[in-house]
Parts: sequence; structure tokens; C-alpha cells
Amino acid sequence: MQRVGRHGRQPPEGGPMENGVGQEPGTPEPPPAEAPAAPRAPRARPRLVFHTQLAHGSPTGRIEGFTNVKELYAKIAEVFDISPTEILFCTLNTHKVDMQKLLGGQIGLEDFIFAHVRGETKEVEVTKTEDALGLTITDNGAGYAFIKRIKEGSIINRLQTVCVGDSIEAINDHTIVGCRHYEVARMLRELPRAQPFTLRLVQPKKAFDMIGQRTRSSKSPGEGRVATGKETLRLRTQGPAVLEEGPSPSEEEAARRVDDLLESYMGIRDSELASTMVEAAKGSPGAAQLARGLDSVLGEFAFPPEFVAEVWAAVCHPKGGQE
Repeated sequence: MQRVGRHGRQPPEGGPMENGVGQEPGTPEPPPAEAPAAPRAPRARPRLVFHTQLAHGSPTGRIEGFTNVKELYAKIAEVFDISPTEILFCTLNTHKVDMQKLLGGQIGLEDFIFAHVRGETKEVEVTKTEDALGLTITDNGAGYAFIKRIKEGSIINRLQTVCVGDSIEAINDHTIVGCRHYEVARMLRELPRAQPFTLRLVQPKKAFDMIGQRTRSSKSPGEGRVATGKETLRLRTQGPAVLEEGPSPSEEEAARRVDDLLESYMGIRDSELASTMVEAAKGSPGAAQLARGLDSVLGEFAFPPEFVAEVWAAVCHPKGGQE
């Protein structure tokens, strides 16, 4: 007896069965399989392109695709065919050594980046006649600590060869390249009084007078812009860079107060650190909880309890905090 195929039709002799599987007579037709949903097209990420120059004079370069400060320096170095270790620090929208315009962990989408590179090296002998030298230290996030402020009338202020923007390369021939700013400040504080010591400094290469200060980049309209001028690219030590809205005026003011406290207690200024501490203080019901939170994420700073208490007061009760 001849076998009957699906729907009573005879399969062609010697022909393959559908999908290699025979079907018994009377077996109901299986429902048609649903077509798989078409995959969603991935959301296009905005292409952020920034313009850059060497602060002492150069053509304009274009950089993109960085997620932290070290990668940013590597991109700038690639554009200008120099080593990333030549870059001491960067300023935003000015070629001048302006410590108020330092590039930190955030870059506005319209910012123009100026890279200050190594210039002359100099050695200065200092005698510590007081506990405080009058220096405020910061670092570039890539291994170089440098002078952000010199207090008027201080020991360092009396040394005309030491300038704001000078990178501290060594203390008594002990290299401090790779140290964080708070480590360098601690080393300087611990130096004995009345004993001379030597600072090896590297000053940034001098800018040409012909380069004018920029307040906006020369990008074409819409290039690199995502939404509002307040949006910034936040660089992270770990993980990708993210776009976020800039801080509110109250958050900026709180961060300035905390930055002032950092300078008075530790001899450093660090706007990104100050912003991190503001966020932590806002989520802490009291100074004790803030101290525990800071110790868990920033324990290497060894913040004294009285300092943490002032930070919490400055953020949560600004009228009672130090101005």
C-alpha cells in the first residue's frame, strides 16, 4: 500500500521529507511559527569631538573617543606627535596658566582644550622656617603634581623662581612623579624645620603672545553638541565617560566651600574630590556617618574628624560652615 503524505498528496518518489521529518496521516498541521521580532537598531551614541591646541602655540587638532584623563592626554599627544608624559596639565578655553580654568573630571561640550607641556627644569633650595610653606598642591590625574596657589607673604612667595603652574618633579632628589597631590603635600608638611631642602620643578612651556584667549570653541554649529550648553562629559577613573548635566549653583557653591576646607586643612585643592565629598555629605544624616562613608571610599586621605565635621556643616548647614 502506498503511503500518503500530508494533505493527502503523495510525496514525490525519492524526494526528501520536509525538514527531514515524516508526518503520520491524520496528524494535525502544526501552527506556523511566529516570525522572530526584528532586532532593534542600536541607539547611535553622540560623536563628541573636541578641539585642542598646545598652549605655547600649535595648529588646532581634533580629538575624540577618550574616557579618562590619561586617555585624553594620549589622544592629545598623538595629534601633536609628542609623548603623553610631556603634558603637565590642561586648561579649558584659555592658553594661560589659569588655575581657575584647569581641566578636571568634567569637560563642557563646547570647551576648547589647551595642553601645557614641559618647559625648563629648575632647582630651588628652600629653608622651612615655618610649618607651612604656603603652597597649595593639585595634580593632573596622570602622575604630575603641581603648584596651584602660592600664599602671599609665605616662604614660597618670597622665592621669585617658584611659580603657579610649576610641576614638582622631585624633593631632595627623591622623585615624586606618580604620587597624588595629597601625598606630595604630606611629604612637604613632614619636612623638618630649619633644614634646607631642594625642589626640582618643571615649568610649563611659555605661550606666545599672539595666541588669544578663547571663550568658545570654533566648532561648526551643532558639532559635538547634544542638548544644552550645560551638559558636560564626565571622565571616570573606571568605566566609560558619561554625559550629564552640570552641577546646580548651590552644588557649585558647596563644592567651593569644601575645596577651601581641603586647602586649609591639607594644602591641596581638588574640585572633583570636593564634588564627590559634597555628594557623600548630602546623603549622610550626620558627620559620623559621613566619616564612615569617606573612610570606605577615600581612606587613603586619612581625613581628620574635625575636618569631616566641617565638611558636613559646610554642605548641610552652610550658614554655620566656613566661608
